[in-house]
Amino acid sequence: MANILLLANINCDRLLQLDKPLQTGGRFHYQDGGLRLGGGGANTGIGLVWAGHSVSLVSQVGNDKIGNWILAQASTQGLDCRLVERFQGNTCEMLLVMTPDGERTIIRPERPIFALSSPPNWQQFDALYTNSSAKGISGWTESALDSCLVVSQLAKDERVRPCHILIASITDMEGRCNEEKWRFATQIAGESLRYFVVTDGENGAIAYSEDDQVHVPAVLSEVVDTTGAGDAYAAGLIHFLCEQKSITEAMEEGARWAAFAVATPSSVPGDDLKHYLAN
Repeated sequence: MANILLLANINCDRLLQLDKPLQTGGRFHYQDGGLRLGGGGANTGIGLVWAGHSVSLVSQVGNDKIGNWILAQASTQGLDCRLVERFQGNTCEMLLVMTPDGERTIIRPERPIFALSSPPNWQQFDALYTNSSAKGISGWTESALDSCLVVSQLAKDERVRPCHILIASITDMEGRCNEEKWRFATQIAGESLRYFVVTDGENGAIAYSEDDQVHVPAVLSEVVDTTGAGDAYAAGLIHFLCEQKSITEAMEEGARWAAFAVATPSSVPGDDLKHYLAN
């Protein structure tokens, strides 16, 4: 079992299921799918809890009823929420607009600025995973490099994010990487980077390193809901890396977790992944 710190959003998602694919100027009917726990903190963290790891969450929610609901749901799932900060204000719902083919569009409110305080004692953690736009995140990841494994998602902006493993989807790269991928990644992650993992849905993923690259195919499954697939992939990758597996083995595990995620009608991992880990 590893002690893992996740720096990621945790949300209250409201699912709106449309009757047809989105198109400009269209009119749509929807069914309200209700509220459900979501965000990278939950989508990544819950699977890691099921895999036997101790998972602490650093995030921010409002000091209101929805914030209380989020923390209650996350704690019930086994996430340690003692490092989640509360801000004065409302925790707005995230809208997940789902089309019949399982593709989703996310509509989210502007979040208040989340400024990180001093980093924790990294000696107590085996891994740090970041998937957040929090202010001060680069300082956290850099300070952790000598003490634990640091895995980061590519940021939405151009800020550096020192880490050992950098993860991005092919869509994250659009319009941003016009050069050799390893060089691009090292400009973000620095000299500590070991692998740059780029996922591409059903086409699998490629891990780039300084001298090589390796392709690992996707695990195909029936698509029900694509929400959280990338978060699940990251969780499977981190799980096997904490088990001292190779990058290829970790990517294969990430692909399995992502396949379970897209076949589940939820943002957080479903029972099929739980049963897989139990067996």
